[in-house]
Amino acid sequence: MGNDASPRYLTKSRFKLALECPTKLFYTKKKEYPDQKIDNAFLKALANGGFQVGELAKCYFPEGHDIDDLDYEISLAKTNELLKSDHVTIYEAAFLYQNLFIRADVVVKKGNKIFLYEVKAKSIDGSNPSFLTKKEAIETKWKPYLYDTAFQKYVVQKSFPEFSVEAYLILADKSAKASVDGLNQKFFLSTDTHGRTKVDVLGDISASSLGDKILCVVAVDHIVDPLLQDAPFSDNPDKSFIEWINFYAENYNQDKLIRSSVKASCRDCEFKLLNIEDGQRSGFNECWKREVGFIDADFAKPSILNIWDLRTKDKFFSEGRYFQNDLLDVDLIPKTSTTKENMGLSRLDRQILQITKSRDGDFGDYLDTDGLANVFKGFTYPLHFIDFETSAVAIPFNKGRKPYEQTAFQFSHHIVYEDGTVEHKGEWLDQRVGVFPNFDFVRALKAELSLDDGTIFRYAAHENSILNAIYRQLQESNEPDKVELCFWIQEITKSSSSTADKWEGKRNMVDLRDLVLKYYYSPSTNGSNSIKDILPAILNSSEFLKEKYSQPIYGRDIKSLNFTDQTWITYDDLGKVINPYKKLEPLFKDVDQDLLDTLISDEDIEIADGGAAMTAYARMQFTQMAEEERKIIQNSLLKYCELDTLAMVMIYEHWKNKIAK
Repeated sequence: MGNDASPRYLTKSRFKLALECPTKLFYTKKKEYPDQKIDNAFLKALANGGFQVGELAKCYFPEGHDIDDLDYEISLAKTNELLKSDHVTIYEAAFLYQNLFIRADVVVKKGNKIFLYEVKAKSIDGSNPSFLTKKEAIETKWKPYLYDTAFQKYVVQKSFPEFSVEAYLILADKSAKASVDGLNQKFFLSTDTHGRTKVDVLGDISASSLGDKILCVVAVDHIVDPLLQDAPFSDNPDKSFIEWINFYAENYNQDKLIRSSVKASCRDCEFKLLNIEDGQRSGFNECWKREVGFIDADFAKPSILNIWDLRTKDKFFSEGRYFQNDLLDVDLIPKTSTTKENMGLSRLDRQILQITKSRDGDFGDYLDTDGLANVFKGFTYPLHFIDFETSAVAIPFNKGRKPYEQTAFQFSHHIVYEDGTVEHKGEWLDQRVGVFPNFDFVRALKAELSLDDGTIFRYAAHENSILNAIYRQLQESNEPDKVELCFWIQEITKSSSSTADKWEGKRNMVDLRDLVLKYYYSPSTNGSNSIKDILPAILNSSEFLKEKYSQPIYGRDIKSLNFTDQTWITYDDLGKVINPYKKLEPLFKDVDQDLLDTLISDEDIEIADGGAAMTAYARMQFTQMAEEERKIIQNSLLKYCELDTLAMVMIYEHWKNKIAK
C-alpha cells in the first residue's frame, strides 16, 4: 500500500513517530491518509530556528564535508568514502544498518573513534546541563531527543563495529550571551531549486566573527548507553529499546499495521479528518473503529477527549467509557479534597458543567451574570484591551542577548469608554531587521497606557509573562530609563515565579480568560478556551453583537487603524456566524491558519504562543523579500493583532449587555 518504490527504511523521523504511536507508521506518507500537521519544512524552520542553529553548529566544526544528496545509495557511498580518512568532519553523514537509516547532523572521525553530534533547536543551561529528574529518570521533555540520539548511536555502531562511538547533543545555551552584534543576520533561510529549505550564510563566519559560543555540547552516553542494553525499555517494558527498534523497522518494512490502544493523546492525532473527501481515509476513525468498536455516528458524540483539563481520560478509556454522557459527576471528583474557588466556577465545577450539558443535550451557553456584575464593579474606565505578538529567536539579535530570549515585536490596544464607545486606540509593530525590539516595545506600550488609571485586560498569562521577561532584561541593561520602565511594569503586572523580585501591581492586568473560566461556558467550543473559539461561540449567541456588527460600522463609526467599513457578522449556509478570523487574508498562502497557530505545539518548538504571527515575524527577519511582500505581511500582522483585541472587546460587550438586562 506504500505510495513510492523507495526503500522502506526506519529513519529518525519515523522512529520518533513510532514512539508517539506505532500505528502512525502505517498511515504516514500515504495519500489516502492525509497528514493534518503542516508538512512545510520552510515554515517550520522559520518557527523553530532549527536550520539556523544547525548551520551555526557547523561553523563550530569548520572544514566539514556536506553530504546533501537525497539518494540513499549515493549519500551512503560518499559517507563511507570519507570515513576512510583518519580524521574527517562530515555534515549529514548517512548510515545504514539492516532496515535502519539515519543522516547524522555532524560526525567527526578521529582514528578509531566516531563522535556523533545531534543538533537540536532546544535550550538548556549550559553551565549545569541535566536531562534527569531527582529520581534519576529522564525528564519527559528530553525523552524524544535522547531516544533519537540512542537510535542514531545504535545505527552508527552497528554500521561500523570496528569504531567506538561517542554521542553528544548540541543545544542552545541559555546561560550564554552573544559577544557580537548581528549574529542572527548571518543565517538567512531560502529554498533550493528542488524546493528544499536551506540556509544562506552571509558574511564572515570565522571564530572571531561568531564571538563566544552560544551553543553547548553535552555528552549523553551515560544516558544513551543504558537504553541500548538488553533490558526492558522503561516506557514500554514488553521489549528492550533495541527490540522495539527492530519491531518497528520490520513492520514498517513490510507495511504492516501495528495496533495501539486508544488514549488521551489521540485527541491531537494528525490523521484525524473532520471532512473526509473522496479517496481519503481517516486514520483516527479507523483506529477507534478497530480498537473500541466505534461506528460512524459515534464520532459526532461529545467525547471524553474534549473535556477541559481532564487528566484521567486514559483511566476512563481503560474502563470502556469514551463519551461525556458515560460519566457521572462523582467520576470527576478527586479522592483528595480540592480548594473551592472564592468566586465563579472551579476547575471541577467547569468539568461537571460540561458533562452535565452533554448528558442533558443542553447546547445553550452558561453565563453567571451575577458573578460577572460583581467583578465588573471593580473596573475603572476607560477599559484597555491589549494583545502582544512575540517570538524567541534561537540566535540572538545583539551582543549581550541570550538564545531564545523572549522578543516582543507587536501589540494592539483597544479602549472602551464608560459610555460604551469603542476605539482602536493604538498599535506598534517593529519593522526593523536585526534589532532587539523589547525596550522600544515597552516604551511605546507605556505611552499608550499611562494616560489614565483605567483597568487593563489581557487574555491568558502571556502578556504578564512577557512583561516580566522584559523587566528582567531591563534590570541587566544599561538603558537610561530602566528604573522608570521597571517601576511601570511592576505597576501593571504581578511577578512570575522566574522573577527574583516579587510584587503585585496596583493596576495589575485583569485576565479575561480567567473570567471566561469562572463565569462563561459554551458547548460549541468543545472544551476549548482559546479566544479564537470563544469569539464565534459568543457571536452566535449574542443578539446584541449580531445587530451591532452586522453593519459596516467598524472603521467608520468605530475607529480602526487597519479596517474601513468592515462588517464582522456574516453567516454560513447553516445560519451560523462565520468566525471573523476566517475573514482575514492568511499570513501564508496555501497554509491553514489554524494549523499554523498550532505549529508551536510541536515538541521541536521552543516557545508556545502565536505560531502564525511568530512565523511571519521570523520570515521578515530571516528571509530575503521584496519591500512589497514585506508590506503585505506587515499589514496582515496588524489586522490579526487588531482583531485579537477587538475579540476581547466583543466578549466584554456581550457580558456587559447581559448584565444590564
